Amino acid sequence: MSGGQRARRRPDLSAWLLDRTGRGNPATRIDAAHQDGVAWSRGNLARPLVHGSTYFAALLEAVESTGEGDLVWFTDWQGNPDQRLSDDPDSELVGVLGRAVDRGADVRALVWRSQPSLLGYSHEEHRDLGSQLQERGADVVLDMRVRRGGAHHQKFVVVRYAGSPARDVAFVGGIDLCHGRRDDANHGGDPQAEEIAEEYGDRPPWHDVQVALRGPVVHDVETVFRERWEDSTPTSRSFVRRLRDSADDLHEERRPLPPQAPPPPPVPDTDHAVQLLRTFPRLGPGWAYDFAPDGERSVARGYTRAVQQARHLVYIEDQFLWGGEMSTVLVEALEANPDLHLVAVLPQFPDQEGWFARDPQMLGRLRGVQRVLMTAPDRVAFFGLENHAGTPVYVHAKVCVLDDVWASIGSDNFCRRSWTNDSELSAAVVDMTVGEGDGAEARAGYARRLRLTLAAEHLDRLDPDHLTTLDAMEDADLLDVMADCVAPADLFAVFNASADALDAWHAGGRVGPRPPGRLRRLPEPRLSLPRQALAAPMYRFLHDPDGRPARMRWRKQF
Repeated sequence: MSGGQRARRRPDLSAWLLDRTGRGNPATRIDAAHQDGVAWSRGNLARPLVHGSTYFAALLEAVESTGEGDLVWFTDWQGNPDQRLSDDPDSELVGVLGRAVDRGADVRALVWRSQPSLLGYSHEEHRDLGSQLQERGADVVLDMRVRRGGAHHQKFVVVRYAGSPARDVAFVGGIDLCHGRRDDANHGGDPQAEEIAEEYGDRPPWHDVQVALRGPVVHDVETVFRERWEDSTPTSRSFVRRLRDSADDLHEERRPLPPQAPPPPPVPDTDHAVQLLRTFPRLGPGWAYDFAPDGERSVARGYTRAVQQARHLVYIEDQFLWGGEMSTVLVEALEANPDLHLVAVLPQFPDQEGWFARDPQMLGRLRGVQRVLMTAPDRVAFFGLENHAGTPVYVHAKVCVLDDVWASIGSDNFCRRSWTNDSELSAAVVDMTVGEGDGAEARAGYARRLRLTLAAEHLDRLDPDHLTTLDAMEDADLLDVMADCVAPADLFAVFNASADALDAWHAGGRVGPRPPGRLRRLPEPRLSLPRQALAAPMYRFLHDPDGRPARMRWRKQF
């Protein structure tokens, strides 16, 4: 049988997921609700939300239905008070959350304070977001409990309904509540555009993914928020910043959290095992998280463990794939498994301009991509995306699918910064209904459905005016539309052929009909040796720093 036709067995969770010891952080209570030493929950429903417009619509519906005693808690790396969640002018973020407060909901936010605006960050926008939410009655913390040059990069929302736990939902992934993210499958960009590198135009197309989680795992996501909120570490090392926060009513006197409700009940007729993977750095001398005094690197540990189980396909969509140490995980898997293929969809170009920003990013990609390509050039392929106008699409997604068994959606990128230095949160899902029950052969399962859903868009397999209906397709229909991409080697061949056809059309002057698809061969990263030498310190200390304790760095451990 081919890789797509072989009988699918029920996965062994202990092989694919970490146990509590494997998480490497005995101080956390994230797994306290789980029995028998496991570090995941069962009975969940995970639903990928591809594109910011899809996510924002689901988030808007969830928040607008909250009332007295409900919870709306979120974390953000970047946020804009006026970001619209739909085309409706009344859907601006602060307005939506303010109306939830007016209805009696408990609205709280942990917003990264941000590095100075001179470095290209959104420091003032985050203060504006915090101030406006506070004025509406929300409770906001500008959180700078990070390493120097680090960031709080988690992007999640928890909505819990008092007295109706079956409705509880958490959104986890890579989509910020800010300008530039509300794009759709046609990739015309967010009407509230965010300026990035000139290659992406005035309204940059943006590819991103979030996941909606229902079931017991919502309790785990809430615990992530609670651990950060209740942490006794000062929100900033700077006394001046804390004084300014107090003057702006963004002080550290937070309202106590209400008691945590029990986990929501299992979702009927499904069984997605979900493990939350996190990164928290070791903050440094005299400064530590209560819940992770030595940091946590379960993102790195979880990815490493899962990739070691892969035998046929590693499918990645990622903003960054940087560095020799991170690529070691992929190199070792390719060397150990001669049938393993790697397909990665990345941005065609960095999002920033100027040598100070672009050269270090190119150096990181050079170190990550070249080593993997040299290991198995006939089994590795890297692609970028463009829309039908020929404008590159900025890939901001953080998705990894392994053998159609394990799939993660989160805030973490495939780089040292995400695996060691910044706070991150990812949801790794294993579908336990695969291979079980009547009609199992017609079920794609969570991981395969996610992979084929993304591939269908990239290959233009559906009417572009109806791409949003893909989520409602029956598994049998999706498997039929994508029959030539089910087997890993077939997907690899189809992606290569599609990218080659589109590249040839561009090289030939765009004569004749445009070939279907959005895939382009990723430009080979090139950087002269002198520029590599100049970029190396900035890459190492600013763009891709290391947040591990020194002993782990020396031993190259996570």
